[in-house]
Amino acid sequence: MKVMKFGGTSVGSPERIKGVASLITRTGEPVFIVLSAMSGTTNSLVEISDYLYKKNTDGANEVINNLEKKYLAHTDELYSTDEFRKKTVDFLHEEFNYLRSFTKDLFTSFEEKAIVAQGEILSTNMMVNYLEEQGVKAVLLSALDFMRTDKNGEPDPQYIKEKLDVVMKANPDYQIYITQGFICRNAYGEVDNLLRGGSDYTASLVGAALPAEEIQIWTDIDGMHNNDPRVIEKTEAIPQLNFEEAAELAYFGAKILHPTCVQPAKYAGIPVRLKNTMKPDAEGTIIDNVLMRGKIKAVAAKDNITAIKIKSSRMLLATGFLRKVFEIFESYQTPIDMIATSEVGVSMSIDNAAHLSDIVNELKKYGTVTVDSDMCIVCVVGDLDWSNLGFETLTMEAMKDIPVRMISYGGSNYNISFLIREADKKRALQSLSSVLFND
Repeated sequence: MKVMKFGGTSVGSPERIKGVASLITRTGEPVFIVLSAMSGTTNSLVEISDYLYKKNTDGANEVINNLEKKYLAHTDELYSTDEFRKKTVDFLHEEFNYLRSFTKDLFTSFEEKAIVAQGEILSTNMMVNYLEEQGVKAVLLSALDFMRTDKNGEPDPQYIKEKLDVVMKANPDYQIYITQGFICRNAYGEVDNLLRGGSDYTASLVGAALPAEEIQIWTDIDGMHNNDPRVIEKTEAIPQLNFEEAAELAYFGAKILHPTCVQPAKYAGIPVRLKNTMKPDAEGTIIDNVLMRGKIKAVAAKDNITAIKIKSSRMLLATGFLRKVFEIFESYQTPIDMIATSEVGVSMSIDNAAHLSDIVNELKKYGTVTVDSDMCIVCVVGDLDWSNLGFETLTMEAMKDIPVRMISYGGSNYNISFLIREADKKRALQSLSSVLFND
C-alpha cells in the first residue's frame, strides 16, 4: 500500500479536490491518503483564535461566518446529488456551530489547537463524501484515534503503530483510507499538532507504521529542484536524492520538504517520492537510502541569517571557552547553523534573532562581539566526501567573485556551505548553477 499526502493547494478548491480524487482512484489499488486543510483555512482559524484571545467575539464570529459561506459555496460545485450535498451541508453546520461555541467561554491555548485542527477535519470529510458519491469504497480514519506525541512533544511511533494496526483491522477491504495530516493528541489526550513538517510528518509516520511500499508527497512543485526556481531560470527537478542530501536541502531552504519529516521513512527504509498534482505523470524526486557516488545534486539558500563573532585574547588555550559560548545560545533556545574557530575567536551564524540583544550582552562577558545582519547561507549538496578530489575547488571557483564571510566543509559528507550577504545571493546561485550544472 502507498501513502499519498496532499497539501493545502492540492485540495484548495472543488476543482482540485476532484482532481485529487481522480489521482487516488486511477490505479484501483488500495491507498492511504493524508490531507491538509484547504489552502487559506488554517490562516482563518488562527485569526479566529487571535480574536478570541483578545476577547473580541464579534471579530471571531465574523471570520467564522465568512469561512462558513466559503465552504457552503464549495458544496454546490463539488457534489452533483442532493443526498451528498445535504450530508455535507449538515456536517458543515455542525462544524461551524462547534467553532462558534468557543466564543461563549474563557479561551485557552488547548482550545486554540482544537480550533486549528478543524481545517483538516473539514477537508477530509468533504473528500470522503465526494468519493462515496462517485461510488468509491472510502473510509475516514480520525488521526486523533492513533496519532500521538509523548511528554516531550515528539511523535510516539510505538503507540502510533499499535493503534493504527487496530484501526486498519477494524476497517478491512476499503479502496481508499483517508486521515487528517498535522493534528494529533498529546500524551495527556488533548488535541494537539505535530508542529514541524505538519502533514508531511503525518504521512511519514503513517508510512513507517503500516509499513507502506512508498510515501508520496504531492504539492504544486514537481520535486526538489537543483536550484531555487524563484531566482534561477530553467532549473531541473532532481530525479533522486539520498535521505541525508534531502535533509540538507530542506534545512537550507528547499521549502517543499521539512528536514525532520522524512526521518521515520528513512529509519524504516521506505522511499519518499515528491510529486506535482499539476503534472501527475512527471516522475518527480525519489528520496531513498541510495547514495550516488561522486555527484553534486543541488544548490539551496537560507535567508535571514545573522553572523556573530566573538574575539578574545583570553580564548587562546582557555579550557571551557566554547562550552560557555554554546551555553549562552542554549539558554536562549537559539540553534547555531554554522561555526568557525581560530586561536583568538569564534564566528557563528543563527537564523533566529529573537534573542539577539540578550545573547550579545552575555557574550560580551568573554570578548569583543561584532554582528552582521542580512546574511544568507548558500549550500551545495551531493556526495561531497573529502575523498572526491576537486569538488571543493569547483565550488570555490564558482564563488570566486562573491565576498564570503564564512565557509563550512567537513561537518557533513553531503554539503559545503557559504555565508554571504543576502544582496549577493542571486549572483552566487547563478554562478554555482553555471559552474556546477550548465558547464
